Amino acid sequence: MESSKRILVTGGAGFLGSHLCERLLAMGHEVLCVDNYFTGRRQNVAHLLDNPRFELMRHDVTFALYVEVDEIYNLACPASPVHYQYDPVQTTKTSVHGAINMLGLAKRTRARIFQASTSEVYGDPEVHPQTEDYRGHVNPIGPRACYDEGKRCAETLFFDYHRQHGLKIKVARLFNTYGPRMHPNDGRVVSNFIIQALKGEPVTLYGDGQQTRSFCYVDDMIEAFIRLMATPDDVTGPVNLGNPGEFTIRELALKVIEMTGSTSELVEKPLPADDPRQRRPDISLAKRLLDWAPTIPLDVGLERTIRYFRDRV
Repeated sequence: MESSKRILVTGGAGFLGSHLCERLLAMGHEVLCVDNYFTGRRQNVAHLLDNPRFELMRHDVTFALYVEVDEIYNLACPASPVHYQYDPVQTTKTSVHGAINMLGLAKRTRARIFQASTSEVYGDPEVHPQTEDYRGHVNPIGPRACYDEGKRCAETLFFDYHRQHGLKIKVARLFNTYGPRMHPNDGRVVSNFIIQALKGEPVTLYGDGQQTRSFCYVDDMIEAFIRLMATPDDVTGPVNLGNPGEFTIRELALKVIEMTGSTSELVEKPLPADDPRQRRPDISLAKRLLDWAPTIPLDVGLERTIRYFRDRV
């Protein structure tokens, strides 16, 4: 086993962050979990608090952090339209100032640093599926731009710190991820559909539901994080991480209704501004560099996620 490291996870009490903290502890590392609880929740990591190698700190990454660490996973940022549009200025600050602060920390401690970027950097893509060299079709002044442009700027900063200061960076572009501990009110499609179906409420489709998404189960995504962080220093990314299986939103809704045994009906509402029509990762690079591909099919992942929410609705 590799030697134990002290690892900082920003956004560590969030959906992905809590799963990552769990995995790093299981690998024998010390974990410093930092979160300001804007969307993260203490209950996501409550079961880790008794572990002597786990430390939880309330902190906002838009302010500098002075700690000693070997590796940094920068996950801090609201990731759903409901949350990031609630305070768009703060969302951009979290991505940009947060990146500057974490890169500054990495520079001082010589830590390896991972950035959780997003498929949203591709905007509403005109190339399908999306490869890492596609530069995107984006709207820098739209209602989603606070998130999309914030993440694009964070990637810029990571590569400039890498070129200018020799930082060891890893940039991942995440496509839709789902699983237990998703925020119940984050407006993301999987949690939305499951909660609506479990309550017997109408299941909301935006538009005709023919827009497509690719859904990656959280355990597969965390495995990719760990593998990317362990690559040689000359591997910087960006690397697409996601499940290339593509489903229409209508297909997903019908599947959730069936799997929950719900009597919910589908209702159509207007499509939000700048909502991408299609989204599917080309993961050839991740397969080659990380020897990674998702292993958990949608039905299996949905079953686990439904079980989680069934106990909480």
